[in-house]
Amino acid sequence: MKGRQIVLDRIAGREVAVLLSDGELDDLLIEADEPAPGTIFRAVAGRPMKGQGGLFLETPDGTAYLRGAKGVRPGETLTVQVTGYAEPGKALPVTDRVLFKSRYAIVTPGSPGVNLSRQIRDEGLSDALLDLAAEAMADSGMGLILRSASAGAETEPIAADIAAMRRAAEAVMSDTTPGPARLLDGDGPWQLAWRDWTGPADLVDDPGALEALGLVDRIDALRDPTVVLPGGAYAFVEPTRALVAVDINTGPDGSFAAGLKANLALARELPRILRLRGYGGQIAIDPAPMAKKDRRAFEAALRAACRRDPVETALAGWTPLGHFELQRKRARPPLSALLA
Repeated sequence: MKGRQIVLDRIAGREVAVLLSDGELDDLLIEADEPAPGTIFRAVAGRPMKGQGGLFLETPDGTAYLRGAKGVRPGETLTVQVTGYAEPGKALPVTDRVLFKSRYAIVTPGSPGVNLSRQIRDEGLSDALLDLAAEAMADSGMGLILRSASAGAETEPIAADIAAMRRAAEAVMSDTTPGPARLLDGDGPWQLAWRDWTGPADLVDDPGALEALGLVDRIDALRDPTVVLPGGAYAFVEPTRALVAVDINTGPDGSFAAGLKANLALARELPRILRLRGYGGQIAIDPAPMAKKDRRAFEAALRAACRRDPVETALAGWTPLGHFELQRKRARPPLSALLA
């Protein structure tokens, strides 16, 4: 099937959202048991981590960790937001820079002012959107960012979206609940699909749609560490406690350029491979043999692929042993933990 298709359904009672691009799995969201990114807590400060600039916090869902905390005393109450999923046995990662994000608008309580996505370049449209935003946020004391999806939307849904985010922000920021409390739940897969997959797409939300379209088996197959690449090459993508190891192999191709071709194929697909499996943290790539002069082409392909990926990824570079390392945000829970 050509074009984009969004499928909303459930697996074992969990919300599932699938994005297909020309029939290929492009993105996958599955509801987790842990608090979703975007969840907002009223947390109580605990002990600081001396020398690390961090602070442990008490929340209703366990311990959280706030980086860069300064001047916070034990017992003090803070409003924090979950930024990702924690490794097993570790504290929830949170930030004190709280955002209220929806399809068209992001309300920023700590950063006053109205801004537009850089992708909105039409001057007339920009002026109209800025006027709309300024009116909607008048006398709030909070900031607003209009997302790129606003460029193709009618005025009424944008205004409604801004109003909803403003109400949520005002309710949370004015909360005076004593002790740890959950103030706002993060978005689940269906809401995230509506919020972030904003391009044109056909929607399928009939019960049993995943099974009818054969997607349950395709999702289950993602637990296999073997990834088939174009040209007969393949890779193994396997998580360990410390990192995710990616081993690239040329397959039956015995040509001089086989290693470079396999490595470039993996570089172009790696963000999607990791996204679908929910892998984050440290990623170590063991490339197929190739000349050192070809490393620049591999890096360029990988950098371009990561630039198009919605999950924040930093390219760390080459190790003395010839491995390439990445640091990737834990934006999704591992698929293996959800479908065990």
